[in-house]
Amino acid sequence: MSSLRRSLDFYHGDPAREAALDAFYAPLVRAGDLVLDVGAHVGDRLASFRRLGARVVAVEPQPLCARVLRALHAGDAAVTVVEAACGRATGPVRLHVNSANPTVSTASRSFVRAAGHAAGWEGETWDGDIEVAGTTLDALVDAHGVPAFVKIDVEGFEDAVLAGLSRPVPALSFEFTTIARDLAGRCLDRLTALGFTAFTVALGDEMTFALPGWRSAAEVAAYLEALPHEANSGDVYARS
Repeated sequence: MSSLRRSLDFYHGDPAREAALDAFYAPLVRAGDLVLDVGAHVGDRLASFRRLGARVVAVEPQPLCARVLRALHAGDAAVTVVEAACGRATGPVRLHVNSANPTVSTASRSFVRAAGHAAGWEGETWDGDIEVAGTTLDALVDAHGVPAFVKIDVEGFEDAVLAGLSRPVPALSFEFTTIARDLAGRCLDRLTALGFTAFTVALGDEMTFALPGWRSAAEVAAYLEALPHEANSGDVYARS
């Protein structure tokens, strides 16, 4: 629980950060919209979507994180917490847990391997495995409706999440890391096949786009490939 307390202290309770988050997401999320927050962790994005007036389905496989989300939003009928991992199919999923840093727990064994010998990831240990329920984006859409925006942050499992989507949505984002650039390429290919046509990038925890305007998938792929390793991570945004 102490590791979650650190995350809660960092991600919640900073008015300037919250205002920046809200301003960043406002062009993508409007009052009354449905948002799917896939990999909600401790819910800083979830809280922003709610401040913007959206209804949110928060998908989080870690039992303790899911419990925190339910506690934070107890009594809020506009928040639904789904305790599951999102992937390419329904059914049980093996989750590799980093108990000291739950933010990087993952369902991707290849992500764990890539981090094991990468600069900047020293000391990260996935010290436990748990079996969790599995769902898909298609199943979530069937159950809750078509979202205006989907946020995907699942530590190297983003391509599996997108494999479980068979229809375009208005907009979404997925996390990328410089230790798994090929994964970002697969995600861009999948989104292009689904009919997404405009893309851009935000680096790290910055609340601004690193690229002016919306670009083609090829331009974003080239930008990601040229990033230095030290850039570490960020999010690709896509519109259909």
